Amino acid sequence: MASLDYFYDYLLFLAQAVTVVVAVLLILSAIASLGMKRQQQGSHGHLEIRKLNDRLNSLKDSLRQAVLPHAQFKKLHKQDQKKEKAEQKQAVKTAKKAEKQADPQPSEGDSRSRIFVLHFEGDIQASKVDHLRTEVTAVLTLAEPSDEVVVCLESPGGAVHGYGLAASQLDRIRQHGIPLVVAVDKVAASGGYLMAAVADRILAAPFAVIGSIGVLAQIPNVHRLLKKHDVDVELLTAGKYKRTLTVLGENTDEGRQKFIEELEDIHALFQEYVGTRRPALDMAEVATGEVWYGDRAIAKHLIDELSTSDEYLAQACEDRDVFQVRWVEHKKPIERLMAQAEMSLGRLVDRFTNVGHR
Repeated sequence: MASLDYFYDYLLFLAQAVTVVVAVLLILSAIASLGMKRQQQGSHGHLEIRKLNDRLNSLKDSLRQAVLPHAQFKKLHKQDQKKEKAEQKQAVKTAKKAEKQADPQPSEGDSRSRIFVLHFEGDIQASKVDHLRTEVTAVLTLAEPSDEVVVCLESPGGAVHGYGLAASQLDRIRQHGIPLVVAVDKVAASGGYLMAAVADRILAAPFAVIGSIGVLAQIPNVHRLLKKHDVDVELLTAGKYKRTLTVLGENTDEGRQKFIEELEDIHALFQEYVGTRRPALDMAEVATGEVWYGDRAIAKHLIDELSTSDEYLAQACEDRDVFQVRWVEHKKPIERLMAQAEMSLGRLVDRFTNVGHR
């Protein structure tokens, strides 16, 4: 009995500690907000463009220089420079020709098509969706149907609304008639797969985790603990189902049933969204919350090809111009501190409650 009382005391202490941490975070958030208001008229970030062809050529040159005899390296280096100059000259001629014809889209074969590469690393809240929407907007100002967008996606899933918005950003690319490829090196599960399903093609590494078309919700309840210590919790709502399950109050069978109905509805929406974009899927077979790897995922039509993003982009650099597009956010030290604290708190909270997460 004494050990049980000790456990209860520890839980109460933990609750108090979490309360203090949250209070500190709120104060820091208020300070950061004041600083951000002073910069509302200025820029908070910039678009970073990197040509991956140049990086690949630089790696190749470095290896050649270290391995080949000097004369042979020099000869190959000159050949590469000559080829590059010829391509640049052809690009200038094509641009001038298009300008004279008042045609913003050069004829097929006049110039190399382009690939725009975006990266999305998803957390529980899909917090990088703001960066993604900016990058997609930037690409759509220039990309043409002859180009392609490749999204290197890594995400185990998370909040419904966050990943729904992220998937909608990728839908914008499809709606503009631009081919979309999603490359998964490690994991695209649950909300991550919701995003991947938008693509014309999904590439995945042999042991990438794919699938998990399901919905998860878990929430702790400490009502009995509070009742034992004579702590009352009053939950006031307007609307019969405004709050179905709670952490502190007493949950009812009716509330649980309603909560399950809501989860089933989200699951149905998930299946409809994915099924519309990948009609070859046997939804009854894959919408079980399971995950698959490699050839198993191909057999289920969850992906289209086994390939790492590195392999796909390296091959593309041989005959296409490949540009990595990334939005870099400018943050003050206090804002970086807040972002780290918020991420850490989010991970802590998520261990105990995953309400509405896929």
